[in-house]
Amino acid sequence: MALLRPPVLLLALVASVHCLPWFINVSESQGPGTILKSFPFNCTLHMPILELIHVKPPTTFFNPPSLTRWHGIYMGMVTLSSSARLDALAVNHYELQLRFTCGNYVMEGLLFVDVQRDPGYSSCAGRFASPAGEIIQVRETVTPGTQLYTLLLPGVELQRAQISIISAQDPPYFPGPFSINGQGWLLAPSQGLKGQGQKVFQLQILVTFGQNRSCHGTLKVKVLPAPSSQISFLQQAPNITIREDLAPGSEVVQVRARGFDVRYEILSPVPCPLFSIGRADGLVRTAAPLESALARGAGVAVTRLRVKAYERLRPRASVELDLTVNVRSVNRWPPRCLPAMLVTEIRETTLVGTVLNTFTCTDPDSSGSTLDYELRFYSPPGLASLCLRDRALEVNATLDCDAPGACFQHAASILVLNGDQPLTEVPVLVMVTPVNEFSPACVPHTFRIREDAGPYTLLGSVVGMDKDYPHNSIEYFISGGPSTFSVDRLSGEIHLLGSLDYELQKSYRLTVLVTDHSQDQDPTQRRSGSCTITIEVEDVNDHSPECQPPFQELTIYTPLGRSVEVTKVSCWVPQEPQRLTFSYSIVGGTSQSRFSLQGAILVYNDIMLGPPWPEQSHSYELLIRVADSGPSIPHLSTTATIIVHVVPWNASTASTRIHRVTVPSMMTPLLVTDTEVFWQPEPWFVVVLTVTSALFLLALGWLFSRLFQGSAVPSLPPVHLSSGTGRDYLFNTLTGARRWL
Repeated sequence: MALLRPPVLLLALVASVHCLPWFINVSESQGPGTILKSFPFNCTLHMPILELIHVKPPTTFFNPPSLTRWHGIYMGMVTLSSSARLDALAVNHYELQLRFTCGNYVMEGLLFVDVQRDPGYSSCAGRFASPAGEIIQVRETVTPGTQLYTLLLPGVELQRAQISIISAQDPPYFPGPFSINGQGWLLAPSQGLKGQGQKVFQLQILVTFGQNRSCHGTLKVKVLPAPSSQISFLQQAPNITIREDLAPGSEVVQVRARGFDVRYEILSPVPCPLFSIGRADGLVRTAAPLESALARGAGVAVTRLRVKAYERLRPRASVELDLTVNVRSVNRWPPRCLPAMLVTEIRETTLVGTVLNTFTCTDPDSSGSTLDYELRFYSPPGLASLCLRDRALEVNATLDCDAPGACFQHAASILVLNGDQPLTEVPVLVMVTPVNEFSPACVPHTFRIREDAGPYTLLGSVVGMDKDYPHNSIEYFISGGPSTFSVDRLSGEIHLLGSLDYELQKSYRLTVLVTDHSQDQDPTQRRSGSCTITIEVEDVNDHSPECQPPFQELTIYTPLGRSVEVTKVSCWVPQEPQRLTFSYSIVGGTSQSRFSLQGAILVYNDIMLGPPWPEQSHSYELLIRVADSGPSIPHLSTTATIIVHVVPWNASTASTRIHRVTVPSMMTPLLVTDTEVFWQPEPWFVVVLTVTSALFLLALGWLFSRLFQGSAVPSLPPVHLSSGTGRDYLFNTLTGARRWL
């Protein structure tokens, strides 16, 4: 038992497996599923693992051990697998390496299984008992009745087993029946196998051991045709080229001939110190070091071999084949190059065809040998910016650093070969440096800003562009111009620094300079460009309109049923004389829609179309709101006050007259707002109050009727109504009567 980790707290585990290794005996008659050994393990703190590490000799007869828990103790069990076929004559001893793991502690042990002979047991085994069966090959020229095969089974002789062929052997496929005796000898048919070439005869053989014990298997007999009397090589005379550094015994070529039991030998040269041939397989091998035995001429030595093939039983049936073996010399030393490494730096504007370097390489083994050169790129792979022409490394394409990732280091190697291995690798590193080729530029733009914008207001950004990479390496400056605006040096954002006044200046023109940086190997190489930025100030309405006069008092005489133009409201903004569009509305003083505005003109509308005609004058105090209109915001307004005295037209009035009383523009009208508080009762309260009032009036009427019945009503003097004062007299009389009541 091998202890991998010393136990500290697993005394119970040690006590359970102290008897390792185990030795068990098992009969060869035991079949699949047989329990070979069961043993308890104690592992209370972890989930244990029981493994079968390996079996010696290797076999699949044993299942992986199982581990089950029973009453707090784990039981391990080793059983035979479904493929188990124990045979004490074949293998009588097995060693099983087991490993038990409990947490961090691992223990290993051996289980020895000895297979015992069982005289009373015998079974078919091996390929004979497999589904494919045992296959034997015989010539069709075999002698009739000759022993072809011997069936070897354990216990066949001791138990006097009976062996018989149970499959059908009917003609015409079978020339005659095969037979097998009690010793397991398979005999050819008495008619022989002549003419049965390429046929396969399948025989089912039954082996019986005593009572009710038997097994069966399959035997296939493949008949080979008789060998031909002619022998020939399968291939034409080959021409082989090998290296001179092949070790003795290395394979050169294999020749194959058609015939029965063919043998091979070298006829010339004799003796042949450099090559040998296998008599049975025709494999030509090197017999000695070629480099020391061959004289170097032009670098290649030629050896011609004549090989003979013949049948072993008939040596006179033979054929010959000529082989040509070319032995090529091998270079011992790789070529040497100057320079051995190339590290250079070029600008991206380097012209195509510029030679970066010319390599000079020589071969120490042969000064006159021809060398081959190959350029291989590593980073970036497959780039065609460089090329190799006649040992000269040149610029092959335009080098451009003005795209992301386009300007980089070109890592490559120049491989120098002399036919094949060994070779020389010359590392090449070409670093392309950027050149500031283009001037930056920006697009002219127009920004708009309100005149009431505060300081540090962002107007927008100037977008600079540069064809050189990196494209955003640009700085921004304002060339001259007012100090009211500033531009951020890195982002190009334009900010407002001071205040604006649309009435003083409506637009500004700024010249923004864009300058690149960090786009050339020389940091002092910088280029600049410029563009014009126009800033338009948007007008903001910051002055209220003024009316002249702000207060008017007018008296008009109006004919009945006609509209009369009262006055025209005249307003403007003194600070902005160009603002001429205003809106007018009556916000107070009008009743029954007697006044309306037609633009800036106030019109009185007489809506009395029939009697009674008003004879008394009325006064109206109108409030007219005047607001500026148009796209500018906010909209500011003012209020003009107009008092209109309306006198109805009569016969004494010859024409409509308007009496104007104005207030100087220096006077500011005072608008007084009076808020009246009123009470709005609930609907149910109104209903109750109405019903109560009606009842009260009925009661009061009944009371008055009772009083008039008991007293005399004073007589009234006669009244003479005239056309001029009739209405006034009637009104006064009714008023006195109401007071008397």
